Amino acid sequence: MANAASRSTTRRTRAERLETRVTAEQKSLIERAAALQGRSVTDFVLTSVQDAARRAIEEHSQLALSVRDSEAFVDALLNPKPVNDRLHDTVRRYRERVGV
Repeated sequence: MANAASRSTTRRTRAERLETRVTAEQKSLIERAAALQGRSVTDFVLTSVQDAARRAIEEHSQLALSVRDSEAFVDALLNPKPVNDRLHDTVRRYRERVGV
């Protein structure tokens, strides 16, 4: 009885439908992969697509951060902030410890 209830809940949460057309070769490949993992084709496809979507979003985020960080680095080189007393003090202490 609990199984029927959980299936009913799953159906209600999966309100959207996603369809695609594949070649016979693609379908056979997907069915074989799903069978090897002991999963339904639907479960295999959903999991695979979600994983690919997450990777694509993560790669895009990393690229965006990388470009922004590169721009900030170049800006810092071209337009350095003036050295303040705290930085002078830090450099002095470092040189005393290292013996430079």
